[in-house]
Amino acid sequence: MEEASTPSSTKPIPVFRMMDEQGQVLPGVGDIGVSDEKLIKMYKKMVTLNVMDKILYDAQRQGRISFYMTNYGEEGAAIASAAALDFTDTIYGQYREAGAILWRGFSLNQCMNQCYGNRLDKGAGKQMPVHYGDDTLNYQTISSCLSTQMPQAPGHAYAMKLQNKKSCVMCYFGDGAAQEGDAHAALNFAATLECPVIFFCRNNGFAISTPTKDQYAGDGIASRGVGYGVETYRIDGNDVLAVHKVTSHARRICVEEGRPVLIEAMTYRIGHHSTSDDSSKYRPAVEVKSWNTTNCPIRRLQGLLRDREVWNDESEQQLKDQAREDVLKAFGEAEKELRPSPNVLFTDVYDDMPPHLQKQKDEMWANVKAHPDNYPTDKFE
Repeated sequence: MEEASTPSSTKPIPVFRMMDEQGQVLPGVGDIGVSDEKLIKMYKKMVTLNVMDKILYDAQRQGRISFYMTNYGEEGAAIASAAALDFTDTIYGQYREAGAILWRGFSLNQCMNQCYGNRLDKGAGKQMPVHYGDDTLNYQTISSCLSTQMPQAPGHAYAMKLQNKKSCVMCYFGDGAAQEGDAHAALNFAATLECPVIFFCRNNGFAISTPTKDQYAGDGIASRGVGYGVETYRIDGNDVLAVHKVTSHARRICVEEGRPVLIEAMTYRIGHHSTSDDSSKYRPAVEVKSWNTTNCPIRRLQGLLRDREVWNDESEQQLKDQAREDVLKAFGEAEKELRPSPNVLFTDVYDDMPPHLQKQKDEMWANVKAHPDNYPTDKFE
């Protein structure tokens, strides 16, 4: 009887990295493949995102917005991967890709409008905060339901393939989403139909409060790709050079060879899962502090920039001051805006409003007029 392939006899997929925790390029790397100008732009977006997270997290705690999810510890994975794509590539995000849409050109004002759900929000206040989306940026609106975007992405990519477009689809998801049935269906469809889609898994260690050791017994998420016949890479998700290089390579495979690629980016969620979560209940504070001080993607990229002598203390202070000023300005403007008209509750599904929705609309306005003290319409458009 032939020897079986067992977990103990199979070597784990290695982690690709290009720089160490201090931002020093590793020996033998050679040309890093990214210009100083692009690295600086990535760094500025990462710092700005970090500032925005702090202000909006505090705003939720003050009751000024209803919900928020930070990107602490994962800024590099989202921004460096988005920077490796072409603008014509379509992005399907999950919860922690605010950096990707900021890279695409989504403004701080648009982020604030969405989180406040005011009249300037393109989603008309119908989505939870941080569920960004913009069709003009080829960025599909985020869905709250876990892994919804995963089977949608290869479908979109297959349509691109049929139309002979020289573009691909980027599908972001977390280690928790990878445990859903949709993830397996998505990988299988992409592999068998040879769809030009990049599956980018942010393995940040936790599915809300469930650590990865309780999620799977195999070799992470990367082994799933191998099992389904998808070209697969495991990278250091806090190393922006590795993220950018492998994503660029994956895009070439998608566009030029018409095949899917799976990337597992090993990172760590520094913040709580969301403002509805208290991570101190299931992980020690010393663990979080260790990751934040020794393996923070922002600090690592800053170390690289300083080593290349294109960044210093003065530029750092200027960036932080400007980022805080810009975020607070956008925050203040969004908070003053009126909310969308209640009429939009019944729009955007049907071209012509059906009778049952018209009835609900009439009943709503009757209730509002009957109880004016409970429904301050002056705050709405």
